[in-house]
Amino acid sequence: MAQRLGAEFLGTFWLVFGGCGSAIFAATFVVPSVVAGGGIQIGIGFVGVALAFGLTVVTMAYAVGHVSGAHFNPAVTIGAAVAKRFEWRDVPAYVITQVVGGLLAGLALWGIASGRPGFDATGNMAANGYGEHSPGRYSLLAVFAAEVLLTAVFVYVILGATDTRAPEGFAPIAIGLALTLIHLVSIPISNTSVNPARSTGVAFFNGDGAVGQLWVFWLAPIIGGAIAGATFHLITGVDRRDRDISGEIDPEDLVVADGVDPDAPR
Repeated sequence: MAQRLGAEFLGTFWLVFGGCGSAIFAATFVVPSVVAGGGIQIGIGFVGVALAFGLTVVTMAYAVGHVSGAHFNPAVTIGAAVAKRFEWRDVPAYVITQVVGGLLAGLALWGIASGRPGFDATGNMAANGYGEHSPGRYSLLAVFAAEVLLTAVFVYVILGATDTRAPEGFAPIAIGLALTLIHLVSIPISNTSVNPARSTGVAFFNGDGAVGQLWVFWLAPIIGGAIAGATFHLITGVDRRDRDISGEIDPEDLVVADGVDPDAPR
């Protein structure tokens, strides 16, 4: 478990640092232009930020996915547990570790960003929001619906791509591309959460009402993940709910080399 939690911490830290960091440092970057007489925007924009989030998942899924399953997201962990693909008893440890990893990434981003003269973290830490805190001023209902729907689709992709019948070795690519597409759709809506640890990681450093709206970016993704976990077998016909995923060995299944029952008196 220690190694699994270490992998979840590292993966979530990288997701928040790489994804939110691209939004904070590189989404908009203006350089002077002598020819134009003003400035030129050479930042990566929405497309670059979306790709950055996808790349964080791809790289860490390949790096530590074989250790922890590469959840990096409380909604994914809960969705996998609902689908009977993950033990409920391990959910609290995973979620706490993911949140801690996100918060430390947020702290690192804040510390680095503060090194720029005149930087004000308030409203500039890539926090999620609705209403006046939504990039496109989308309502609470619109943001909530988008987060539920997109998280559900994300968990569907994860459950399908990691199934034993899927092409082996390609799951991180499918999952990373799914997260990229999700961001391309929803950055203008809510700055894209689909991950409570990502939202929590920067909210406390962002201020500007982000903490007060954080409940939406816990509730909606968890509902979306749970819906996907509960219905995946109905949609795809892939039902693994009856399989033992505890890793515990039933003594009745033990077979010794000489064929003697290990519990039989000697």
